[in-house]
Amino acid sequence: MGTQDSNRLNKASRTLLLVGVLFVAINLRPALSSIGPLVDMIRADVGLSETLLGLLTTLPLIAFGIVSTITPLFTKRFGIGNTLLSALILLALGIIIRSLGGIFGLYLGTIMLGIAIAFGNVLLPALIKRNFPHKAGFVTSLYSGIMSLGAAIAAGLSFPLAVEFNLGWRGSLSVWAVLAVIALIIWIPNIKRINRTVPSRSFKEAMKKLSGSMLVWKMALYMGLQSWAFYVILAWLPAILIDRGFDASYAGWMLSLSQATGIIGAIAIPVWAGSRKDQRLIIVSLIIIEVFALIGLMIPELGMVELWVGLIGMVLGGTFGLALLLIVLRSKDAETAAELSGIVQSIGYLIAATGPFIVGLIYDLTETWNYALALLVAVSVIKLVMGIDVGKDRKV
Repeated sequence: MGTQDSNRLNKASRTLLLVGVLFVAINLRPALSSIGPLVDMIRADVGLSETLLGLLTTLPLIAFGIVSTITPLFTKRFGIGNTLLSALILLALGIIIRSLGGIFGLYLGTIMLGIAIAFGNVLLPALIKRNFPHKAGFVTSLYSGIMSLGAAIAAGLSFPLAVEFNLGWRGSLSVWAVLAVIALIIWIPNIKRINRTVPSRSFKEAMKKLSGSMLVWKMALYMGLQSWAFYVILAWLPAILIDRGFDASYAGWMLSLSQATGIIGAIAIPVWAGSRKDQRLIIVSLIIIEVFALIGLMIPELGMVELWVGLIGMVLGGTFGLALLLIVLRSKDAETAAELSGIVQSIGYLIAATGPFIVGLIYDLTETWNYALALLVAVSVIKLVMGIDVGKDRKV
């Protein structure tokens, strides 16, 4: 049987649970990142305006913000394992409805998959706190790296699937339901490996306590500003480079480069951070690199676009993994981790949802991208101020 841990799991059971966690994680981004390359095809087919097309990206972020806070309500009643099972079912259904329905189905499916992904976003840190507390940095690096890899693969394959494999935009988007079904099959046996525990407090009591903590608000702002910067780069980096005179193909490759180096950051930074009790040095180092790269991107005469974009991608990927790890490290137990993850990600994603709109508005008013890049630098400085306190070794 082997040595059992505090959750009465032996090494084989822990390994199978980790595999289940990674299959859940790889499903948390493809449904989102696959939509961007297909926007022109969707517009041509259904005749939506730019504003309505933009909702296909914005609605999931709003769902993240709303659903994340109430996720602990479901875990207290049904447990983490059953809640994740339901989320995978909802994700598969949402992808299918978005792909095969009309305009109503397109938006209904988008909302459904956004809700499903919100559950996964919140519950994986709690699961790590519960079942892998002594390897939190390593496991967080694995699953955040897998999330980034899933995003990159889906972004890269969605257009070829639609055109070269003649699936069209509907078939291309529906492919990712297969991945969700595979994860569902792998997850079902893992439910029995996650013991249900009696909640120590009500949802209302937990939210009252957490919302009154300054540390929680700083963690939420740190998470939110990181996501704000990530979604701004995801939405506008190609436009920035095209405005500088680069062709669309090069701009697309630079966006892919930022996602690829983001995978490296998402894997490496949590491992480094998990080996330390205090993460302030890591936070300061990442901000310095981010500001340096943003300033480099603001000065076209310097060239070296690949370097600046690669550094920005690495830092944003690393900061994302670090933000997830901090939820685990600052929680005293799995129940607190689920509650903290919910409130931090709820506030964070509501902040993130404003990023692409604000930056687009700034460009419309000024017709230059350097003001938007300067705003990103300012956001980095605020993130540093929040992070200095969040990085201290203490519990919520």
